[in-house]
Amino acid sequence: MKPDLSVKPKLVVASANPDKVADLVRLLGERFEVVARPTDAPETIEDQDTLEGNSVKKATEIAEFSGCAALADDTGLFVAALDGRPGVFSARYAGEDASYQDNVDKLLGELSGVGDEDRLAEFRTVVALILPDGSGVTGEGSVSGVITSEPVGEQGFGYDPVFAPDEGEGQTFAQMTREQKQEISHRARAFRSLEMALERAGNILG
Repeated sequence: MKPDLSVKPKLVVASANPDKVADLVRLLGERFEVVARPTDAPETIEDQDTLEGNSVKKATEIAEFSGCAALADDTGLFVAALDGRPGVFSARYAGEDASYQDNVDKLLGELSGVGDEDRLAEFRTVVALILPDGSGVTGEGSVSGVITSEPVGEQGFGYDPVFAPDEGEGQTFAQMTREQKQEISHRARAFRSLEMALERAGNILG
């Protein structure tokens, strides 16, 4: 019996961040049925020292809990003048319960007095798709740019108002439309990398 190609494979999202979930639906909604993280799922402790380690750990725990394929990503902002900080701690740079604004304020404070030529940075994302049996694939994406001296723009989330990608013609991510950002963003590139990994791995989703 041939599989029903009209039925989309189900992916449970490991992230509880609504902004990330919305991004995932936009990126993957045509190919997969993207399902929200179960509200009763235990919180994952992100204690790994790499983006890949954290993304795989989050996806593995949700796959085991839900019994379905799970999707997780971990993103970091790596600033050259800060020796790569905030890196894997980007989401909680100003503390465990830090807001987006708290993190941006700390970043700009640490870069106070640093010239434009030394504000180079890179956003990196690693996304993991893990099955309940522990197997799976990962994808990676990155985009280079600079940290602006002050927030600019109202779109996006996180560090978007202070990150101007090299390919953005001087705009920050927060000044771009969703479509413009998706063309060049680290997260979109990571998911394109994941799709290629899935193709190489065959039909692991059944």
